[in-house]
Amino acid sequence: MAALARWCVQRRLVAVLLWLLAFGGVAAAAAVTGSAYSNDYEVPGTESGRATQLLQEGFPGLGGDSDTVVWHTASGTVRAADVEQTMSRALDRIADLPGVASVSGPYAGKGDATRISEDGHTAYATVTFDDSAENITAGEARAVVDTAKAAEGDGLQVELGGSAIALTEPAGGHLAEIVGVVVAAVVLFLAFGSLAASLLPIATALVGVGTAYAGIALLGHAMTVADFAPMLGLLIGLGVGIDYALFIVTRHRRGLKRGLSVTEAATNAVATTGRAVVFAGATVCIALLGMLILRLSFLNGVAVAASLTVVLTVAASVTLLPALLSFLGMRALSRRERRRLAEHGPEPEVPTGLAARWSAFVERHPKLLGSLALGVVTLLALPTLSLHLGTSDQGNGPTTATTRQAYDLLADGFGPGVNGPLTLVTRVDGAEDRLALDNLDTSLRATEGVAAVTPVTYNSGGTTAYLGVVPESAPQSRATSDLVDRLRTEVLPRAESGTSLDVHVGGVTASYDDFAEVIVGKLPVFVGVVIGLGCVLLLLAFRSVGIPLKAAAMNVAAVAAAFGVVVAIFQWGWGSELLGLGRAGPIEPFLPVIMVSVLFGLSMDYQVFLVSRMYEEWLETGDNRRAVRVGLAETSRVINSAAVIMISVFLAFVLSGDRVIAMFGIALAAAVALDAFVLRTLLVPALMHLLGGANWWLPRGLDRVLPRISIEPPECRAAAHERLTDAVEEMEKERQRDVRDIAG
Repeated sequence: MAALARWCVQRRLVAVLLWLLAFGGVAAAAAVTGSAYSNDYEVPGTESGRATQLLQEGFPGLGGDSDTVVWHTASGTVRAADVEQTMSRALDRIADLPGVASVSGPYAGKGDATRISEDGHTAYATVTFDDSAENITAGEARAVVDTAKAAEGDGLQVELGGSAIALTEPAGGHLAEIVGVVVAAVVLFLAFGSLAASLLPIATALVGVGTAYAGIALLGHAMTVADFAPMLGLLIGLGVGIDYALFIVTRHRRGLKRGLSVTEAATNAVATTGRAVVFAGATVCIALLGMLILRLSFLNGVAVAASLTVVLTVAASVTLLPALLSFLGMRALSRRERRRLAEHGPEPEVPTGLAARWSAFVERHPKLLGSLALGVVTLLALPTLSLHLGTSDQGNGPTTATTRQAYDLLADGFGPGVNGPLTLVTRVDGAEDRLALDNLDTSLRATEGVAAVTPVTYNSGGTTAYLGVVPESAPQSRATSDLVDRLRTEVLPRAESGTSLDVHVGGVTASYDDFAEVIVGKLPVFVGVVIGLGCVLLLLAFRSVGIPLKAAAMNVAAVAAAFGVVVAIFQWGWGSELLGLGRAGPIEPFLPVIMVSVLFGLSMDYQVFLVSRMYEEWLETGDNRRAVRVGLAETSRVINSAAVIMISVFLAFVLSGDRVIAMFGIALAAAVALDAFVLRTLLVPALMHLLGGANWWLPRGLDRVLPRISIEPPECRAAAHERLTDAVEEMEKERQRDVRDIAG
């Protein structure tokens, strides 16, 4: 690391130009090729997946995205001549637009009268596009919206819903990123007192994240990448990128105050703190790439995209940052600090103020503070017990969105189930199967939870058939999930008896339920692998059994508490409407896996930075109490500053207007806040004080076979090795004496 930092400092212009060239090249390539994101939640082998496959094979014309135009009259009815004439003309114009395959409405001719509500105030038409939603351009969808909205007039409200229509709704733009970066700049300036120094972490993070953002667009052409992956990468990259650069700049400034030259200070910062940055980044990437073991294409792209962002931000922190520090020179210190250095010379930096007092307070009251921290974590984690994975749809959007208004109009006029009908698909072989399907219609209508059933539709060859089932409850309701189970386990098996029918239940709710079931089934293995790999890394780095085990427990606690906050806000609806996040609803099935990966990786960061300083002091003194006290006192201020920055960046993404990204932002902000202010600065040091020298215990046999990697530089390890060996031997002798005393 020292050699790399020295090269970047000595060839600072080359290092900066290489990064700018990489950023410009990747961004240009992404601009030329465009994006190719895809949200494919189907899991091969599930029942809903087989239903979709059968439908596509038997009815190729149904492959395009189907969206809805809804109109509503406050007075009069939608059957009025002027309303019918206006909307018929609008629907005809929509049918002639590019990308639209067909339009089916409620009026005369080929119209379906069931598309008009019983009270006559609401009606809807279905717009079927030529292609699936991910392949429809925003321009094509915008043309449909504009044409339909042009029909609005006095007393006539027109709204639109569907996946393609959602492409036209305004996002938060780059407001979230701007707010997060501005807040981070303010915190950095308050911490450093130097404008130039405060801008360096932001500049480094922006270059690394910008390169990754463009790279994710290119990645979408090679594998399935969800449309929220770039924003997720941006969210993670800005948070960890600014934090990593902050740690290195802080160490660099400390070196300047000790009288080191700019080159020596930058090299030393990367050789010491830079190692911790690389190690922390590696833990984040391992946690993210753990999603690959689930073998779900939808999550593979998210894992690789987020990991790419972390890798590039780490690379920028240990290469671009030292080059920029070299350009900055002594201006990394504030004017007051430079003046004091010139007048008084180098002075040792001794922890003082609140950080030192807090560290001493934790040392005096470890049991009380540890119990208090444990109580806070437990309280926040309680809502996790009621976690409900399911379909969060356009009914959860903000009330100002046309998709939300269309959803509500349909639910009020036709019942909530019309927003998420189930599709029953089967192969047909002979007259007996046809007769059974005709009888199935009657059985379905008598089934609890079914509001309506559409007639059976056969393909041209008569080999495949489907029919629609409209539930009485909303797509995201537990009652709808119960109906799916009832159909699969009770109703359909009875109808299939004595025939060759094999009816599969598909639709939005069925697909999400199947997706959630697959993920929940694999979640224990996934969490076990991620925790295991993280523990192995910490075991190798700190040569201790206790440190990895405490870290795993703390990380699980942070994840559980973060889930509790997400459940309270998004599932229970505590403040969701106030934050502009729509009404309460279930949690997306894929969210637990991604959140576990990201949160587990990020929570390792503060553990690494905190314990690495304690470990360094332990190696030098062999005194656990001093190691914990000094480590906490020297790192708590920078950890708290880093946490405030990361929390600000994450919370700013609530402004994105995207429910999923807002979930990530709030979950990550809650986890970081809990991690930095409760776990790492309270519970972890309290436990380490209580455990004493056992924190650093490692069986001799295991110590001999484990490969040696460490966060601190080799020269520090060599100087401290002899002291560590003596301390361990003395601790073992003391333990044996205690055992003899107890036995006596």
